[in-house]
Amino acid sequence: MNGSDSVQGALPLLVLKILSRRGPLHGYGITTRIEEISEEMLSVEEGSLYPALHCMEESGWVSAKWVITDNKRRARVYEITAAGRKQLKEIEGRWRAVTAAVGQVLQRA
Repeated sequence: MNGSDSVQGALPLLVLKILSRRGPLHGYGITTRIEEISEEMLSVEEGSLYPALHCMEESGWVSAKWVITDNKRRARVYEITAAGRKQLKEIEGRWRAVTAAVGQVLQRA
């Protein structure tokens, strides 16, 4: 299993957490931040990130708007919403419980 395989199920959690801490970011900024924080252990492919962002936008967890960057390029910037913050709390709680349970199995097996 490589880093991109393991991140797939956790992608909404990672994206929401980054947006909650960093504020509005474009897709490339989200991907870069995940890679930086994980010390390159996790990577997110565009083919996974943008469908996930679209799904989160449809669910009301993030909002998006087009902006012009400093280098005069258009970029879609994503921001966590109040519903996204609520969802983040729920997902993070479940993720911590599951990883604790996996840790127990690894220790006791």
